[in-house]
Amino acid sequence: MPDTKLTEMPQITVTATTADHIESFHQALDTVAKERKYLTLLEAFPLPETRKFVLGMMERGNPHVVATSENTVVGWCDISRHVFPTHAHRGTLGMGIISGYRGRGLGMRLMDAALKQARDAGFIRIELSVHANNAPAIALYEKVGFIKEGIQRRSVLIDGASIDTVNMALMLDED
Repeated sequence: MPDTKLTEMPQITVTATTADHIESFHQALDTVAKERKYLTLLEAFPLPETRKFVLGMMERGNPHVVATSENTVVGWCDISRHVFPTHAHRGTLGMGIISGYRGRGLGMRLMDAALKQARDAGFIRIELSVHANNAPAIALYEKVGFIKEGIQRRSVLIDGASIDTVNMALMLDED
């Protein structure tokens, strides 16, 4: 018998972010941020700042992909290139998925698309920081090939609770 949860879900498309996605991306970012569990942000920046961020990512050729369902952004993955010339081979990965779309392989699809863009753009090292209590994300990152490089103790404080973060990196030239 097929898994009805998956067959009932509308089709999800992963694609490069365009200006048409900005408002929906902003809403998705705000939704995940307001969960107060996974992101450093507790709410999205105002829409004009989000627009500036996304358009800047596009102008600089930084990887930025979204997952959409029925023309609504339900997840994203972006990689911001470091600005210093001696660090320009490095990028910082950020991602998020709306709660109802987690646990269905979407994170892997988003990362695959963003990492392909990163390889094509000449990135060598991709870094990320993840809350130490986010076991599903850590497992995903390890499955992709990210290696734990260290822990920042009590680096995040949300509602009075300290959370450690795990620093991870992936070397794209070692695949």
